[in-house]
Amino acid sequence: MMDYSKVLNSRIQNVAPSGIRKFFDLLEDMPDAISLGVGEPDFPTPWHIRDAGIYSLEKGKTKYSPNAGFSELRRQIAAYLLRRFDLHYDPNGEVLVTVGGSEGIDLALRCILEPGDEVIIPTPSFVCYGPLVSMCQGVPVYLETRVEDEFRLTAELLKGAITPKTKALVLPYPCNPTGGVMERTDLEAIAGVLEGTDIVVISDEIYSELTYGGLHHVSIANIPGMQERTLLVNGFSKSYSMTGWRMGYLCGPRPLIGQIIKLHQYGIMSAPTTSQYAAIEALKNGDEDIEAMKAEYDGRRTFLLEGFRAMGLECFEPKGAFYMFPGIQSTGLSSDDFCMRFLEAEQVAVIPGSAFGPGGEGFVRCCYAASMQKLAAALERMEHFIKHR
Repeated sequence: MMDYSKVLNSRIQNVAPSGIRKFFDLLEDMPDAISLGVGEPDFPTPWHIRDAGIYSLEKGKTKYSPNAGFSELRRQIAAYLLRRFDLHYDPNGEVLVTVGGSEGIDLALRCILEPGDEVIIPTPSFVCYGPLVSMCQGVPVYLETRVEDEFRLTAELLKGAITPKTKALVLPYPCNPTGGVMERTDLEAIAGVLEGTDIVVISDEIYSELTYGGLHHVSIANIPGMQERTLLVNGFSKSYSMTGWRMGYLCGPRPLIGQIIKLHQYGIMSAPTTSQYAAIEALKNGDEDIEAMKAEYDGRRTFLLEGFRAMGLECFEPKGAFYMFPGIQSTGLSSDDFCMRFLEAEQVAVIPGSAFGPGGEGFVRCCYAASMQKLAAALERMEHFIKHR
């Protein structure tokens, strides 16, 4: 009988499955359950964006695009970044269209890491960074951010983690799962630590449009001296509710993007054509869609925060993304036990904070990309669970 352990790459075998997936799998057998676990907008893709994709199909525009993406889409990405965030990128050489933001992260890591290189990853944060580093034979170095700092990466914490082997820093803000953000003064302090090094920043800004309380997202690439060392990852999934279209982009210095395109060229070749036409329409005429969805999220954010605090759960006010990260230490349960028991008893799915790395234990992630009706029901069931567990 074939021994597959001898066939499979040992690095792949040693990577643990995502701590999120098992809750999604359990939900398949609970059709009436309320899910606050999926990090996906509950809005449909705006009609004018869908219509652009449909129109491209009707016109038979189904051929390959250039490896880097259609030139019109790259121009629109550059114009959008300039208009919304005052970032300057040359669409010819500094912008690459990718299959979702996830491919952009994977490409960036694979193209800069050598075996043994260290990558600093603030946690709690999205589950993909560490495993992708490990699969590149790099070494993830997790930095545990604190709720007292609203889960921001501080300059002091970063400075203490840098070694001669440090190759890159992942900067995942606004943050999934905490909703934490980095403001300009925070980023300036980070830039001061990195000055004079050759450390590359992989800035995952997929939630850049979702900031609240009067805050406007600032990219690390906005800070003087940082654009030359930053690979900016963004996409259309969260801001335009286009998760299934799998559209993202990677921007950065020409010498880096020029090499990264080679890996994209041989591995993927090009992003889906239909999705690119839809993305062009999103960038041209989608600013109002962003604002409408953001306003709805903000109302839900306030509602959920008040609900958690009313039932006695400590929760800092998240200023970005669409997640709440309440502490459940007062229940005496671990994050995993809380989520499993809550799902079984009340048929509501939330995700254990431990799934997101060091610092996540004692918290749960609740996604408020769900209707107010579902959020109200989830809060009622959580309060009942906490009182009667």
